[in-house]
Amino acid sequence: MAQHLKNWLLLAVLALGLLIIYQLLPILTPFLVSILLAYMGDPVVDFLERYKVPRTVGVIAVFVLVSLIMLVLLLVLVPMIGRQLVSLYGLTPQLIDWLQDSALPWLQLQLGISAKIDSLDSIKQMFSENLGKTTDVMQMLLAKITASSVVFLGWLANMLLIPVVTFYLLRDWDILVAKLRRLLPRKNEKLVVNLIAECHEVLGAFMRGQLLVMLALGVVYAAGLMVLGLELGLLIGLLAGLASLVPYMGFIVGIGAALIAGLFQFGLDPYLLLGIVAVFAIGQALESMLLTPLLVGDRIGLHPVAVIFAILAGGQLFGFTGVLLALPVAAVIMVLLRHLYTLYTDSNMYGQSNAAEQPINPVEAKQTSVCEQPINEST
Repeated sequence: MAQHLKNWLLLAVLALGLLIIYQLLPILTPFLVSILLAYMGDPVVDFLERYKVPRTVGVIAVFVLVSLIMLVLLLVLVPMIGRQLVSLYGLTPQLIDWLQDSALPWLQLQLGISAKIDSLDSIKQMFSENLGKTTDVMQMLLAKITASSVVFLGWLANMLLIPVVTFYLLRDWDILVAKLRRLLPRKNEKLVVNLIAECHEVLGAFMRGQLLVMLALGVVYAAGLMVLGLELGLLIGLLAGLASLVPYMGFIVGIGAALIAGLFQFGLDPYLLLGIVAVFAIGQALESMLLTPLLVGDRIGLHPVAVIFAILAGGQLFGFTGVLLALPVAAVIMVLLRHLYTLYTDSNMYGQSNAAEQPINPVEAKQTSVCEQPINEST
């Protein structure tokens, strides 16, 4: 009786803790981001510590390196992406003309689909009128963002809080891990540590390996398309790299968008269109034969459908924070489910021994049946 009461009390405490976390979720976002950043940066600081660099100095060095990378991205990459977004905005009326004059009439002729194309005229007119007002649009968006001073100050405070919390977590990461390990029940410490180690392996493969694969593919796609002279090459290449989070999604999205952009820019030039196909074929070959085996391996094991479901479910339940944590949480759940499956197959509930699972050799079965036949004493 006392044991059952203790179990129910633990479940109640766990449920109360989850409820408190859910209620505090709006203010937990900077702390969760800081935990992820500290987790990703800890191996770099540990590497510096092995070369006798004090941990605080190593943390500062990592912060300086990340700050320089972010500064380069802000000064170089962001303006280039902005110009390509303006180019995409300018190409939209041409896309609408192609839909009106070519795509929709062909569908009506081939499939008998009656599609209204009059509504596209108003959309094209809207884009054409605002084409030279991109600066005004940006000013309007900035005015709307800063209209609510409380929301803006809260967002700014969160942005400033992330590096501060990350610095302290990264500096004291090993100490915090050691203290948490001492809190584990002594009789279950080995099991919990093994589970955490396996989760760490899966998370490390995703957080560091998969993100590096996405970055590498984005660079390969963007560089190849820009060498071919595609105006939207940088934007399409980076989007294809981000979409590579789901296997084959980056290839499908990237090559589709690049071919459409190539048709608008180059027409039906076969060499340039084949060049676009070659860029994505090279990227796909690099991903399957070099990048994924080298950086990720087969340690994640998340099915593409599970990846899509995890991202959508995380966004539906917890917004941007859920999207951010969806795949790491899914990877941990996968590890736990794997162990639960092992426990289930080894339990009496499963009800099948290992010997029963082994295939029977037909020759051995025939010999056994002959040996088991009763002997006729009269012969």
